[in-house]
Amino acid sequence: MRAEKIFTAEEDGFVGAYYGGPKESRRAVILMLGDSSTDRMAKCGAKWMISQGCLALCMSPGKKDYGHHNYPLERFGRAIEFLKKRGAEKIGIAGASTTGMLALTAASYYPDITLTVALSPSDFIMEGFYRDGKDGMDERPGDGESSVSFQGKPLPYLPYAYRHPEYWQKLTEEAKAGGDMAASRKMFDESERRHPLREEEKIKVERINGRIVFIGAHDDVLWDTCRYIRRMEKRLTVTPHRCRWDSLIYEHGTHLALPESMLKMILPVGSGLLVSLMFRAGREHPKECRQTRTDIDRRLRKILNEW
Repeated sequence: MRAEKIFTAEEDGFVGAYYGGPKESRRAVILMLGDSSTDRMAKCGAKWMISQGCLALCMSPGKKDYGHHNYPLERFGRAIEFLKKRGAEKIGIAGASTTGMLALTAASYYPDITLTVALSPSDFIMEGFYRDGKDGMDERPGDGESSVSFQGKPLPYLPYAYRHPEYWQKLTEEAKAGGDMAASRKMFDESERRHPLREEEKIKVERINGRIVFIGAHDDVLWDTCRYIRRMEKRLTVTPHRCRWDSLIYEHGTHLALPESMLKMILPVGSGLLVSLMFRAGREHPKECRQTRTDIDRRLRKILNEW
């Protein structure tokens, strides 16, 4: 699957790839999946959205850059402008994991976004992080940098409990102890213990327009996304808001709580293999995880159709 147009920060103001969709469609979704806007995960996410009758634009921090540090929210404004020029009258956004946080944050700043899908998100702005291999570590904290910025200023964030190189050492220990390829839930819990979450660090979900879809599983070992989703629900019930929301919360599903048919596009043979390889819960509860992905698939298709 080839992109119709590739965007660069230097020329277009954002990094991304436009994959098009049905010519008659007036609905467009900004997707943030994978390490790059042109890798297999991004392409399959775009293909899945196109199959739902939407135009698809994938965005990423950079070319094959999974790190997030002072990501300018203005990039979404430029992407929205492009989609409107392509005839989009409804604009949605979808992200998973760190980009689930980013999707919620972007939607809280841009009222043109009327559908926000956040898979395994946090309810706060995270500290920035790098994946540049410094000192042999796969990942390191931003050391004073937020993961997101707006108008040239970093947004307030929850600082990680640990600094480099202890940060990656702790994550490696946690993953090994739990039998997972990646884990950081204890680190995030410790971060909140050391630095109780402040109001300015929380995502203002009440400012989001249209519809929000929160998706998460209790066996997520990256962070306690279900607790974060419940906090966002509570925030919406006690704060004047301009949206409606759906919370798709499951006992099993791991951090990779994706629609089953999308995962099958990414891995046509053994779609659940990736989940099993990455997470112990995926190996111990493969049937339940597949049922979760199947239910997410069904419900998300319905929501997209209603939108």
